Amino acid sequence: MKMVDPQQIIRLHAMRLIRKFQPERNSLMVQSLPQAGKTPRDFGMQYLGLLFFMIGDGVEVGYLSPFLVSSGISEHQVAFIFTLYGFAAAISAWGAGLLCEYAGCRKVIIAGVVLWVVPQVLFLAWALPSHTAWGILLTYSIRGFGYPLLAYGILTLIVKEVSAEQRGLASGIFWFCFTCGLPTLGTVVAAASLPILGEYLTFWVALGVVILGGSLSVIALPNNSDQPKALSIHQDRHFLQFLKDGYAYPSLLLVCIIRAINSAATHGIIVFMPFYFVQTLGLSNELWIHFLETIFASNIVFNVLLGAVSDRLSWRGTVLWAGGIGSSFACALLYWVPALYGHSHPWSVYVAAILFGLTLAGYVPLSALTPSLLPEKKGVAMSFLNLGAGCSVWLGPLIVYIFQPFVGVAGVIHIYAFLFFVSGILVSLIKIPPQSAGRILHRQNSSSIFSPMQL
Repeated sequence: MKMVDPQQIIRLHAMRLIRKFQPERNSLMVQSLPQAGKTPRDFGMQYLGLLFFMIGDGVEVGYLSPFLVSSGISEHQVAFIFTLYGFAAAISAWGAGLLCEYAGCRKVIIAGVVLWVVPQVLFLAWALPSHTAWGILLTYSIRGFGYPLLAYGILTLIVKEVSAEQRGLASGIFWFCFTCGLPTLGTVVAAASLPILGEYLTFWVALGVVILGGSLSVIALPNNSDQPKALSIHQDRHFLQFLKDGYAYPSLLLVCIIRAINSAATHGIIVFMPFYFVQTLGLSNELWIHFLETIFASNIVFNVLLGAVSDRLSWRGTVLWAGGIGSSFACALLYWVPALYGHSHPWSVYVAAILFGLTLAGYVPLSALTPSLLPEKKGVAMSFLNLGAGCSVWLGPLIVYIFQPFVGVAGVIHIYAFLFFVSGILVSLIKIPPQSAGRILHRQNSSSIFSPMQL
C-alpha cells in the first residue's frame, strides 16, 4: 500500500483555501503571467504597418520647420511648437505601456491612429490655410499623442510575447521599421512629392500613408493576441503603482533617462540644422536632406545588426559602449565635419552621418533589457522606456529653445554630446533582478568582450 504524505495533504488543503477565499487575486495572477513564446515573424504585419505609419509621420521632417518659418512663424517659435508637440508625445509614450497592461494593445494601437489622423486633418484643413498661430500650435501638439500610442503599443506587445532569446532581434526589427519610416523613407517620399505636388499637398500624401499603415497594424492584429490585465480594487488604483514601481526599482528611472537622451539630439537637429547647413555654412539644401537621410539609413541597418549581436554579447554593454560613448563622439562630429570639410570634402559629411546612425543603434538593446527589470509586469516596465522616448521629442527642441540664443549651434551640439556620455555612465548603474540575471547570463556568451559589463 502506498503511504500518504501528511505534508502533501496539508499543502493541497492550503491551496484550496487560497483559491476559495482569494479568487480575485488568483485570477489576477493567472492573467498577469507572461506569455512569451512567439517569434518576430508572428508580428510581420505589425512591423509592416509600423513602417508605413512612420513613413507618413516622417514625410514632413525635412521641410516642416522651414515651411512654418516661411508662413510667418519665427524660428524661435517653431522650436516652442516642437517642444509642446514633444510634451504631448512624452505623455502619450508613458501612457502607452500602462494602457497596454490594463486595456490591451489593440485598443492602444487604434487610439494612436485616431489621435494622429483627426488633429492632422484639422491642421491641414483649417490651421495652415488660415495661418492661425494658436491653431497650428493646438492641432500639431494634439497630434503628438498619436504616433507613440501606435508605435509603443506595438513595441510593448512584441516584447511581452516574443521569447527572451529573440527579444533583442525583435527590438532591432522594430527600430528598423521605426527609423526606416521616420525619417528615412519619409524624406524620400517628400523628395519625390515636393517637386510635383508642392509642400501643402505633400502633407496630404503623408496623411494617406499614415492611414494605410495604421490600418495594416490593426486589421492584422488578432483580438485575442493580447489579454489586458485584470484590475483589482486593491491594486494599481489610478495607475499610482507606476510611481511606486519607479521608487522601488530605480533602474527603471535610469532606463527612462537614458532613453530620453538617446533620441533627444535627433529631434533637436531637425529644428536648427537646416538653417545651420544652408544659411550659416552656405551648403546646399540638397546636402542637408541627404545628410539627414544618411543618418537614418545607417541607423536602420545597424538597428537590426546590433540588436541581433547584443543577444549574443551583452545588452547593457552594447548600450554603454556603442550607444553612450560612441554617440558622444559621433555627435560632436556633426558640427565639426560640416564646418571644416563641408565645402572641400562633402563625402566626409556623409561619413559623419553614417557613424552617428551606427552609434544611435547601440541603444536598441535597451528595449530588450527593460522588460527584464520588472519581469512580472513587462507593460509597466515598458512604460518607463516609452516615457523616456516621448520625453526625447520635447527634450531635444527644448535644449535648442533654451540654449541656442546663448551658446549657438556649437554649444547645443556639444550639450547633446555630453548627455550621450552621461547616458553611458547611467547604464552601468542599472541593476538586473536576480530572477532575470540568471536567465540572461545563461543565454549570453560569458566570454564576450563585454563580459566586465555583462547583461
